Amino acid sequence: MKMTIKVPVARQIPKELQIHSDTRIDNYFWLNQREDQNVLDYLNTENDYYEQETAHTKDFEKQLFDEMKARIKEDDASVPYKYNGYWYIVRYEKGKDYPVYIRKKESLDAEEELLFDCNEMAKDHSYFRLVGLSVSPDNTMISFGVDTVGRRQYKLQIKSLITNEIFSDVIENTTGSSTWANDNCTIFYTKKDEQTLRANVIYKHKIGDLELDDTIVFTEDDDTFGVTVYKSKSRKYIIIACYSTMTNEFHILNANTPDEEFKVFQKRKRGLEYSISHFQNHFYIVTNKDKATNFKLMKTPENATQLSNWVDILEHRTDVLIEDIDIFQDYLVVSERSNGLNQIRIKRWDDTEDYYLPFDNETYTANVGTNVDFNTEILRYSYNSLTNPASVIDFNMRTKTKAIKKEQEVLDPTFDKNNYTSERIWATAEDGTKIPMSVVRRKDTKVDGNAPLLQYAYGSYGSTVDPYFSTIRLSLLDRGFIYVIAHIRGGEYLGRQWYEDGKLLKKKNTFTDFIDCSKHLIAEGYTSSEHLYAMGGSAGGLLMGVIINEAPELYNGVIAAVPFVDVVTTMLDDTIPLTTGEYDEWGNPNLKAYYDYIKSYSPYDNIKKQTYPNLLVTTGLHDSQVQYWEPAKWVSKLRTYKQDTNKLYLVTNMKAGHGGASGRFEALKEDAQEYAFLLDLEGITS
Repeated sequence: MKMTIKVPVARQIPKELQIHSDTRIDNYFWLNQREDQNVLDYLNTENDYYEQETAHTKDFEKQLFDEMKARIKEDDASVPYKYNGYWYIVRYEKGKDYPVYIRKKESLDAEEELLFDCNEMAKDHSYFRLVGLSVSPDNTMISFGVDTVGRRQYKLQIKSLITNEIFSDVIENTTGSSTWANDNCTIFYTKKDEQTLRANVIYKHKIGDLELDDTIVFTEDDDTFGVTVYKSKSRKYIIIACYSTMTNEFHILNANTPDEEFKVFQKRKRGLEYSISHFQNHFYIVTNKDKATNFKLMKTPENATQLSNWVDILEHRTDVLIEDIDIFQDYLVVSERSNGLNQIRIKRWDDTEDYYLPFDNETYTANVGTNVDFNTEILRYSYNSLTNPASVIDFNMRTKTKAIKKEQEVLDPTFDKNNYTSERIWATAEDGTKIPMSVVRRKDTKVDGNAPLLQYAYGSYGSTVDPYFSTIRLSLLDRGFIYVIAHIRGGEYLGRQWYEDGKLLKKKNTFTDFIDCSKHLIAEGYTSSEHLYAMGGSAGGLLMGVIINEAPELYNGVIAAVPFVDVVTTMLDDTIPLTTGEYDEWGNPNLKAYYDYIKSYSPYDNIKKQTYPNLLVTTGLHDSQVQYWEPAKWVSKLRTYKQDTNKLYLVTNMKAGHGGASGRFEALKEDAQEYAFLLDLEGITS
């Protein structure tokens, strides 16, 4: 006899929230006390409920995990790159979760030097992340950041590469990265506000000093901005970057004179976005100056950096987005996006050549890789598609020949990329806009309305989800699923305007685009509402929250990972990490027009008494980007409103943050968990 499992019920303690003569009642506001035992008990009860409810899928979940893991080459290594006389390599070893960092002097045949074995470093921690590796100019020291909680507050340390001792210098609450001056004894680093976690202060540290002796060199007083510090590729300048959603400002300092003052490159002007690269005696600037919505390339002398000195190098084009540049001794490489597709443009400085790398389909991703040296004619880039595993390629820009340095291995004897097919299709949004989607399936999966289909999207911050290959995804495709990436407004897939049309007071385009894509997929026979599933995380989790309020009948199941669903309350609380820097993305609800608009779509505020799809919601207790209480409150409220017996699960990782588990195989367990949820809804059990 099957035991009846009690559905978790969170206490209701009404709290009135008032602004703009409007009152909201939040019955679950109390859940935002991370240290409260009642809160922890509730989260654990939800976890227990999920475990009991899904006990019948655990063997299958383990099977999914094992097959996902089996496809991965466990004893793998990155393609080496050379920097300042050393080859650097990241290696994974069989059966181990974390990377090993090594280097070799001058030759790849040289003896290996161990920098870090993260498996050893992670031994006593349930979560571990190493970031920000930065080698001193004389190659004798390396700085690094460690997070053992998942809240992205990194402890910064320095290690001798001569003796392998870790110095006594320990700096808490940093971004994890740091930058060496050319004197080999000074580093610059960024600290975070303890409460909001905003990166807001740049410090200068002398090796061997105590943290309390460190000098503040820059403080960002505007709480809508964050800051970071790095060195130019030319190694001549230390650069402080101040950034917000729609404005930039840079400060520069000669790396040979770290005790001098930084000088402003170009003072911030609201709406002026720019980034800088140094080469010879000029700075090259990618900017939206002069209403260049899709950005253009300008340059200015290094001793005359103010706006009035900037001159055009590559003019603005309405149909081509400039995403980035990479500079070499003889070549300029421009990363562009045209009609949604990545383009890599190669142009000689003497104008004798200007050409594009050829790519031949509509569902690929191509990105410029690690290119740390000026004086080379080799460009490293990566290429993959929905059906082609990833390759790292060295391209000779002079001879136009390429060498494939590494192809992703899929360790599955049944895998044949020719068994899969991909295409790009277009839906029509309710305002007439054409919305592209990238689609992949097995060739033997029929398009007759009966196939299960997982539709994924993000749609915020101008972040573009390009069509990429995934070995994990094969576990769905090989069981008859179709997989779709919807390139909705809010990303930059079709240029900068595509982003502008999906933020602030146009944010709802993001949501209606996704719904219209779903309707198109059903109308064209790719799937049906009985077999359509949706998935998104973080801001994509907000998207999931809106679509199930607005069009629940379209979906059989939805996965919302670390979802940003309590938008009004979060954006009104400037003590929460990231809030103030988000005003240019979502709007500042302290202003009534934005309050009204955000409230009109905020998933938590718009839950209705209606039928909802089956729902799996995941979060991390230490999440610094979307606080755990947002999904916890959302699920609690959904339980009291939904008029159905569909599944509703909240799974909280009690030891991790926004990115989930840290080990490569631990993270796979979360993928297997999500896929088991979808496949169980389809009645697929093996």
